[in-house]
Amino acid sequence: MNKWKSQSLKMFLAAGLAFTTVLPNIPLSRASAAETTVSGTVAEAAKVLPKVQVIATGGTLAGKSTDETSFTTYKAGTLLIEDMVKSLPNKEKIAEVSTYQFGNSGSSAYSIQQLYELSLKVDEALKTQDGVVVTSGTDTMEEIAYFLDLTVRSPKPVVVTGSMRPWTVIGTDAPANLYNAIKLAASGKTKYFGTVLMLNDEFHAAREVTKTNSYRTDTFVTPEVGALGYIDENNIRVYRAPFRALKPASEWATPFDLTKITKNDLAKVEIAYSYQDAGPGAISGFVANGAKGVVTAGTGAGGISKAMSEERAKAIEQGVIFVTTTRTGSGSNYSGGKGVIAGDNLNAAHARIMLLLSLSFSKDFATIQDWFTTYGYGQIELPAK
Repeated sequence: MNKWKSQSLKMFLAAGLAFTTVLPNIPLSRASAAETTVSGTVAEAAKVLPKVQVIATGGTLAGKSTDETSFTTYKAGTLLIEDMVKSLPNKEKIAEVSTYQFGNSGSSAYSIQQLYELSLKVDEALKTQDGVVVTSGTDTMEEIAYFLDLTVRSPKPVVVTGSMRPWTVIGTDAPANLYNAIKLAASGKTKYFGTVLMLNDEFHAAREVTKTNSYRTDTFVTPEVGALGYIDENNIRVYRAPFRALKPASEWATPFDLTKITKNDLAKVEIAYSYQDAGPGAISGFVANGAKGVVTAGTGAGGISKAMSEERAKAIEQGVIFVTTTRTGSGSNYSGGKGVIAGDNLNAAHARIMLLLSLSFSKDFATIQDWFTTYGYGQIELPAK
């Protein structure tokens, strides 16, 4: 190669390097720019997290123990939800979390009128949030959850959680339950499930779950049919669905729209427990005190004593509606009749919530009986194929 050609090649290569150096500063077409920022766009999209609001009512989860080993000696409803959520590690990886302090008491301290307000607050939050977590004490958690299940209008995830040990004791289940509840709500996997209850890495249908032990962390069980699913770190597994999840969206909501009534419209309903030679006093006393409905927790398949049966007949003549359930802890009940609705496999506490809401919206026995059949019994109905 002669000297002139060698010098020309060097000049060409140098110009090429200079062009490459300034290339990133040259404006690209819209299409080219989009292609070069794909990885950046994906990264930005990944940062858009679901919004979850934690609405706190107190309970053991917010409890402060006497000391670090006081598993059963503590004051429930002490800590604030804002502080507890702030202390959760890695929450920014699963959701954009906000908090609202609805109250700070044990679950049994709340009135039905306050649950009315809680339900409306949940629906209000779901207008802007992708899911809601409600923290609660465990004593009446299943009743609070079922009330929300029957009244919340939004199909977005609602997860009720709590703990069996206070936040400040060693080995507490509180932070893990709260974290997993947020994760479940953020996942969207329980949309149209209604309200679910989540503790101990399991989630259950509000209609079916019940507390079975006064201290154990695996206290919540769904008799006979089992949990809806499980949470194992990043794995959320759903193995079955509540019956309402299978309904068309247009038929999903219950008739119990709380915006249509006031707190003063909420009916008074009580539970009468049957046992050997049970007297009539419970039923007569409830009716005299203004009860419009009574749920009986009967022996075996719902049987009640002779004295209770006679008093029930008198109350039915006064317009009081009864629902029969079993005190055994599981099993179905089919005993209905004049003024009496069979509770199917609802336990007494759940049947009370169902009857209370029904009587708050109607006084017609046939209508209420139909609501039990369509919304209370939880029967799976598959469309014809």
